[in-house]
Amino acid sequence: MAMNGAESLIRTLVAGGVDTCFTNPGTSEMHVVAALDGATEMRCVLGLFEGVVTGAADGYARMTGKPACSLLHLGPGLANGTANLHNASKAHTPIISLIGQHPAHHLEYDAPLTSDIEAIARPYSHWLRTSRAASEIGRDAADAIVAAGNEPGQIATLIVPADVAWSDGGSVAAKPAVPKAPLPPHENVERAAALLRSGARTAMMITGSALHGEGLKAAGQIASATGAKLFAPYSLPRMERGAGRVPVQRLPYVPDQAIETLKEFRQLILVGAPIPVSYFAYPTKSSVLSPPDGVMHALASPTEDSAGALEALASALSLNDKSEVLTQAAERPAAPTGEITLAGLATTVAALLPENCIVVDEAMTSGRGMMAASRGVAPHDWLGNTGGSIGIALPLAVGAAVAAPDRRVLCLTADGSSMYTLQAWWTMAREGLNVTTVVFANRAYAVLQWEYSGLGVGAPGPRAADLFHIGRPDIDWVMMAKSMGVPAARANSLESFGDLLRKGFAGEGPSLIEISL
Repeated sequence: MAMNGAESLIRTLVAGGVDTCFTNPGTSEMHVVAALDGATEMRCVLGLFEGVVTGAADGYARMTGKPACSLLHLGPGLANGTANLHNASKAHTPIISLIGQHPAHHLEYDAPLTSDIEAIARPYSHWLRTSRAASEIGRDAADAIVAAGNEPGQIATLIVPADVAWSDGGSVAAKPAVPKAPLPPHENVERAAALLRSGARTAMMITGSALHGEGLKAAGQIASATGAKLFAPYSLPRMERGAGRVPVQRLPYVPDQAIETLKEFRQLILVGAPIPVSYFAYPTKSSVLSPPDGVMHALASPTEDSAGALEALASALSLNDKSEVLTQAAERPAAPTGEITLAGLATTVAALLPENCIVVDEAMTSGRGMMAASRGVAPHDWLGNTGGSIGIALPLAVGAAVAAPDRRVLCLTADGSSMYTLQAWWTMAREGLNVTTVVFANRAYAVLQWEYSGLGVGAPGPRAADLFHIGRPDIDWVMMAKSMGVPAARANSLESFGDLLRKGFAGEGPSLIEISL
């Protein structure tokens, strides 16, 4: 059957197992939109802002382990989505990023939307190509699937000129074989085994595929057999946790707390994780958070198979399927009552969190106690901000809910970060996604207030303090959510917060709870 370039692009993606597209298209992408219209196997999800589109693609891929595609409009559309592409890049998330481009004959006129798309895409693209002909774009799409990979993944950007999309001569490329991530060298495994046998106090910093499934099980066997303590970076992509699962402690965001947490360990084994460093530099402090006199060993790099590395390490330690696995005991607190406090909110969430829930967490200050309170509740997944660019939580929740429609999603966010991508609520309502959002409305960039004091420049003066305050006027999150079709209410006590959480978890579709702090 004769087809144009756009049709061969979409048909190749579908044949390669890419069946979900998050998009905010424009004129240059209309032939791709028409191809999507004809490919009923591909689910299309509209976002009203490109940062929602890219963040949702990230959340989808974190939960499924396979890429979604995103479709954006020219250079400005890509630029709007780059903040969450930054986060996805740090998470090693597989995404196929499709960007429209003017046809070749139009570029010479420097029309208003003309830009250097490759230059905008390059910092967040591990693979980047501009399609040159309708006869080649099917092959380009297959190459993008291979480049995006699975675990760990990366961002593959394919720029689609309009004339390539509308021209005839396209064909569907064969489904490509996606290679698995390589295992680390054997000597890395043997060195890690020797460190663990030494008897020195050892920590293991694990991330990626080591934080769920078979990788996490192997980590639990190693921890049980050797006494090693398991940590995850603060910037964690996805962690399975809860009662009966392997306990992994998230490294604190605050540098002094992280240094205190790691100071007892003489050895640090990195499994897919980078050297632990602070988010920012401080005049009188080291950027590295681990002990300066400790031994550091990278078992697996971020681009290697973390789960496979841990399984190989377990084998080197003579462990097998019958070896004991370190697991978390069940600890379900009772729902508290009384006035709202941060500790009380964390305990309420822990008391009511449903089994198999997906928690998306960007509440860096108000939600800091949530993980500790919920460590022993029913099994669940926890997704974090991997790149530090705020505005990830709401889109990430969209993608996670699309990926796992049979699971509840709890989104913990703050008023400052929510303003970046609040359009995600419209998508939640439109798609009927089971997302319960909690907005901690403290009317401030509270983390910046803390960072200002930590840099040793003294107390902020009135003009500096005003730059961290987001009241005057106060944002009404209940009205905002309702305007986009999301039922919403304000909690004024721990009892009312618990009631609203129960209602959100039991209902169909999205809901929002505002907590005024």
